Amino acid sequence: MYLQLSKARLNALVLVTTLVGFIVASGPELAWTRLGWTLLGTALAAASSAALNQLAEHRRDAKMVRTKSRPIPAGAIHRATALTLGLVLGYAGGAILALKVDLVTCALAVGNILVYVLVYTPLKPRTSFNTLVGALCGAVPPMIGAVAAEGRFGAASFVLGGLLFVWQLPHFMALAWMYRDDYARGGFAMLPVVEPSGRVTAEVALGCSLCTVIVSLLAVAEDLAGKWYAAIALAVGVWMCWRAWKFCQDRSDASARRLFFASITYLPVVLTAMALDRVPMRASDSASEIHLEHSAPSADKP
Repeated sequence: MYLQLSKARLNALVLVTTLVGFIVASGPELAWTRLGWTLLGTALAAASSAALNQLAEHRRDAKMVRTKSRPIPAGAIHRATALTLGLVLGYAGGAILALKVDLVTCALAVGNILVYVLVYTPLKPRTSFNTLVGALCGAVPPMIGAVAAEGRFGAASFVLGGLLFVWQLPHFMALAWMYRDDYARGGFAMLPVVEPSGRVTAEVALGCSLCTVIVSLLAVAEDLAGKWYAAIALAVGVWMCWRAWKFCQDRSDASARRLFFASITYLPVVLTAMALDRVPMRASDSASEIHLEHSAPSADKP
């Protein structure tokens, strides 16, 4: 039940994006110890966000079929316990990042908790624009990984953050359409609830799918990945766009489910391709450094 409170399965994706951010932004060699602390701190911060979010939404969760079995509405975990656990996890995650990584990653993680709990969560029953804020929160973990590796905001942090931001919108539009009746029962102002025809939902999904393809190719333009990554990212990106286009033509649950499946396939494939394509580049950079070191004239030679 504590794993469910921390949304362990969902936060596994958070750690994957953080890991890829670290790998892509790293130099010739990975700083394994720093990577370990980064992943641990990010995991604790993500678990804190999940626990505090479920605490804030437990009454609405109890009204929804999809969420009524969560630990707090089901009575498995007391609200005071969830609050204490959420605060402790957030403090521990922030402290680890501040002491073992750097203050910038700590600020990103703690800021993300605050935005997720104090901005995104209260907006969900008020406006459909809550999805944009939620997508912004989802874009932070790869930025944490990239900043931890580079010690600054570089191309990797912005490209990966942008990719995660635009990818989440078609992903969530499909999910929200499939569970629109459930979200309505819970009182959440998701786009398919406030615009029941689904036309805008489908158009947002298609437009953001196209943006996802464009942003994914910025990794090549910024020399973060090469031609093999570009080919893979373009192929799965076109597939997701096709599914989004089909969703525009047929706004059924089955069509939304196919788009959702395409989206959850797209991200791990693209991130894996980016990370693997980065490895030979890193090896090449390392070899170049060794070559330059050996070919440089020695100061003690005439």
